[in-house]
Amino acid sequence: MDDWHPEDRTRTEAFTAADPQAYTRAGRGERLFALGLFHLIERLLLVVIVAMTVLAVVFEILAVYRLGTILLADILLMFLYLEVIGMVSVYYARRNSVFVYPIFIAITAVGRLVVLQGKEMAPANILIEAAAILLLSLSTLVVIWAIGKQGARWRFRAIRSAALCGVPAARSLVARNCFR
Repeated sequence: MDDWHPEDRTRTEAFTAADPQAYTRAGRGERLFALGLFHLIERLLLVVIVAMTVLAVVFEILAVYRLGTILLADILLMFLYLEVIGMVSVYYARRNSVFVYPIFIAITAVGRLVVLQGKEMAPANILIEAAAILLLSLSTLVVIWAIGKQGARWRFRAIRSAALCGVPAARSLVARNCFR
């Protein structure tokens, strides 16, 4: 979108009359700068998240060392920290499957709650938490299915466009995929 005001109309028209592409190039440069800045901020926040998670792991290990015993709660908490670090690493490497990791973290957190408070909780609460885990698991399956479906569609479009450009190996792939 072009950002201009009606008052700037004569300046903009004069600018585009001399070089019609210059106005869009200026907007593109601004967009690239903004996207680059947001990308840098995003990467810095990912580093901060990993540093905070590693610091929390160190504090937890020190607490276990001071106590002298390892409890089930400590192990489950370490799994939560591990999943946060895994989520950041997947997000840093590729962004297409990151939606699944927060759901995994939620499943682990609810499971941890059930395990740790299972004996003191009312049976109705345990059923509600089990239903929450089931719902989160089903949502994970839906997200994974949608990502796979979208990836298959992108692969097919790439193969089809290569076949239209005359790549012989792509033609046989398109024929194979069309007759399934």
